[in-house]
Amino acid sequence: MTLFNTSVFDLRAYLHRIGVASRPSRADLATLEELALRHPCAIPFENLDPLLRRPVRLDIASIQDKLVRGGRGGWCFEHNLLLGTALAAIGYEVTGLSARVVWNVPPGVVRGRSHMVLHVTLDGVSYVVDVGFGGSTPTAPLKLVEGLEQSTPHEPFRLMPVSRGFLLEAKLEGTWKGLYSFDQQSQVLGDYEIPNWYLCNHPDSHFLDRVVAARVDPDRRYALRNTDFAVHFPHGVTERRVLGGAGEIRQVLTETFRINVPDGPELDEILVRLAGGTPAAT
Repeated sequence: MTLFNTSVFDLRAYLHRIGVASRPSRADLATLEELALRHPCAIPFENLDPLLRRPVRLDIASIQDKLVRGGRGGWCFEHNLLLGTALAAIGYEVTGLSARVVWNVPPGVVRGRSHMVLHVTLDGVSYVVDVGFGGSTPTAPLKLVEGLEQSTPHEPFRLMPVSRGFLLEAKLEGTWKGLYSFDQQSQVLGDYEIPNWYLCNHPDSHFLDRVVAARVDPDRRYALRNTDFAVHFPHGVTERRVLGGAGEIRQVLTETFRINVPDGPELDEILVRLAGGTPAAT
């Protein structure tokens, strides 16, 4: 079975969700660049379902219902399965890869493969595309070329050679920092369902004990972790503030991250706890 099931995919609805007026006429680099930027501008990274102990489903029908029609965001598997299916529907040659996250991982520690990346071949050139890495999501396709500093609408990125693959690095405040490593072995849906289940259920999953969200605009990045809210601008300028409580977390999720936040007391109780007990606004 193909990883990207286009038979039940509504390309028109997806393009409308990310602000593209009409179906692209060609599977070319300009379109790939547009989608790689518009997708993370329109659809945020967020973990509200795992936080609520709700399952994250990876079939394309469920992803469309949530991220396209439902006004929600999601994490890497949802984002990149959605974009990958759109690319396949347009006519791109696209496969899924799997990566080991090294961002904020102590030296010498090797984590399991818990991140999804897309590999696109266009006119004989290989690109990595990723719209689901949260606060450091690349906002342009990256040529699969060792050591080449590549500009994006946000930070520069580069791919460095490591054992049997590549290490993706971002240049943040003048310093190259590793994000994740990967190789070019194509994946099937089951390869993603296992780490997806782990991140939804394992007590060590950091997506179960905090609220996180990220989104980009063409000239900035937004990031949220509990009450810590940051706006990152180009050239290393960052504005930070601490949100005043659960009500303000919900407001920022709705207004800045553009998430159709689930209603009900269950999420409000979690946000109160994560905000240190500050009651939600009424």
